[in-house]
Amino acid sequence: MKLLKAAVIFVLVPTLTPAFDPLSVSVVVGGAVMAWHLLSSDSWLKCRFQECCNRNSTLNFTALKAQLDNRLFGQHLAKDVVLKAVLGFSNNPSPKKPLMLSLHGWAGTGKNFLSQILAEQVHPAGLRSKFVHLFLATLHFPHHDQVKLYKEQLQNWIRGNVSACPSSVFIFDEMDKMHPGVIDAIKPFLDYYEEVDGVSYRKAIFIFLSNAGGDLINKAALDFWASGKRREDIQLKDLEPLLSVGVFNNKNSGLWHSSIIDRNLIDYFVPFLPLEQRHVKMCVRAEMAARGYAVDEKIVQEVADEMTYFPKEQRIYSDKGCKTVQAKLDIHEDVVMRDTNARG
Repeated sequence: MKLLKAAVIFVLVPTLTPAFDPLSVSVVVGGAVMAWHLLSSDSWLKCRFQECCNRNSTLNFTALKAQLDNRLFGQHLAKDVVLKAVLGFSNNPSPKKPLMLSLHGWAGTGKNFLSQILAEQVHPAGLRSKFVHLFLATLHFPHHDQVKLYKEQLQNWIRGNVSACPSSVFIFDEMDKMHPGVIDAIKPFLDYYEEVDGVSYRKAIFIFLSNAGGDLINKAALDFWASGKRREDIQLKDLEPLLSVGVFNNKNSGLWHSSIIDRNLIDYFVPFLPLEQRHVKMCVRAEMAARGYAVDEKIVQEVADEMTYFPKEQRIYSDKGCKTVQAKLDIHEDVVMRDTNARG
């Protein structure tokens, strides 16, 4: 930026001289106008030196699908729903409201992963972007006696950031630990208003992440398994009504009796299914590849076997999903590195 400021000074310095000829005036004025446009908000030159808001471009369907296919395992429902919802929203030049997704499932099933992938597609820096905002209930809203303050702060934060970047992304994690009433502060921004106090929120994306409803999803998955049906046969219509009602009536959920649900402002309740051992193995392979290790199927099996599963007798689903795969793999790192070096 120092270089850019120096360029502006260089252009404007001649204006300090006592006299001009007409040609000089034209050159100086033209140069100043050009500098102003080059350095103005979201100009191509300014955006080469710092991050700019992605205001108009649509998402790349192929890139998003590839990311979900390669990095998110065992979640056919979540992939299908999010792809259709996000790309439909992105390709709509005039959406009637912001996109509001609520992701539900047990820990380690991929909710955070999916939200990160989506954030990266909207703003390439992902969670490091100044236009992507992550809120953790236990960190940012810890005290039940300060709900009123949190609501005011949250409204001010969202209003200011959407004013700066209409396509801002807001991720609220640990919704099951959020004090009831806090999240209702954002209800005016999610509704079907063209503007609220002069600001349009229609291009923004809001994502809730919650373990609430995970038990309902797991029971439905087990029922499908017990009846001999494939998990891939589970459809959104089998789970979304259960989630909507269950979360609304769950006193341990930040969405308990929320006006956001009551007003039908959540576009999709997205269920994340419990992961089977085959999905855990996919996570292990992906983690080994990410670390630059050769994939050793013996290690893959050992890591998968060390996970705990439910029901206890049948051992069908991982009770932590893929959440502890990294830690489990660390234990085998010496063997994995030795195998990788030997093959190299």
